[in-house]
Amino acid sequence: MRNASPAASDPLETLGLDSAQSALYTAVLRLHRATVTEVAQAMDGPIDKVSRQLDELVRLGVVDEQSGEYLARHPAGALGRLIAERLDRLAEESRRIDSALGSIRGLIHDYDAGRDYQSGPFPVELASGADVLYESVVGMAVQAPPMQLLTAIPDERTMADFVRKFADPWIDAQERDLLRVHAIIPVCTLSLPGVREQLTRLRKAGGQVRTLDRVPSWFMTAGPDAAGLPALWGGNLPDHAYNFYLIRTPIVVGLLRSLFEELWARAVPLPWDGGIDGVVQVLRLAAQGMCDDSIARQLGLSVRTVRARFADAMSELGAQSRFHAGVEASRRGWLGQ
Repeated sequence: MRNASPAASDPLETLGLDSAQSALYTAVLRLHRATVTEVAQAMDGPIDKVSRQLDELVRLGVVDEQSGEYLARHPAGALGRLIAERLDRLAEESRRIDSALGSIRGLIHDYDAGRDYQSGPFPVELASGADVLYESVVGMAVQAPPMQLLTAIPDERTMADFVRKFADPWIDAQERDLLRVHAIIPVCTLSLPGVREQLTRLRKAGGQVRTLDRVPSWFMTAGPDAAGLPALWGGNLPDHAYNFYLIRTPIVVGLLRSLFEELWARAVPLPWDGGIDGVVQVLRLAAQGMCDDSIARQLGLSVRTVRARFADAMSELGAQSRFHAGVEASRRGWLGQ
């Protein structure tokens, strides 16, 4: 025979009443209106004790006292008040927890600062030359594979150099599971010769690439402890002989990672990424003047699916209408690929 399940807890106790208060409230409910003597008799308890308990129920707002008589409030109102007070307490506790969580960032900063203080000034190395830059990344990856590389490329000239001379070693390092690349590039670079081919290879090897209208500056993080900054923030590397600072400290890496994550969240996928191929298809056909029915027949889809892809396009592009989505897609190079 199965054991009987334990009795469910009293909901009034859950809301803050103890068992004695819950029993007293129930007794007053049944009497509806009674003096303290009548309640004490019903509870079979001493008048002084019952009187104190009734005063506490009055304070809690579940019982009213009128001309020496006690009247239980309607359960809906009484429980509503207890629930509201409980929610207020939970909200205050939540605010305290949020405040504690908010302080963690400052504590982490103090921890990192203390660690850096104990270890002395962090090393900053001025390096020069594109070969040095790209080879140093592969060299660091060999020492600690697979190394995550986050990089932002702000201009066409740097991007052209990358796809023409330096993409192959990074792609090879990814294929050998030494490197994992995440890159943000300007949308204007998508039309450069060789960009699509090299970025497609980079993605097939495991890399990820997104585009922005404007990338603020070149920078990179290589693993948890190394970062690269340009000699002049906002300038492109080729104009400054590929001079850059290689900095080894968790604080700088953490700051640049946070910046990269913010940019990445605002960036959009490449127009030929598999995840948005269907969206690009319907936008291209719509740009040719085709209606939903015609697009559905052309692609072998239902009209409902076509309309869902339009909705996905508007969401992905932050557009308020199909026309706006088409304009944004064209501006970002999606329709010309």
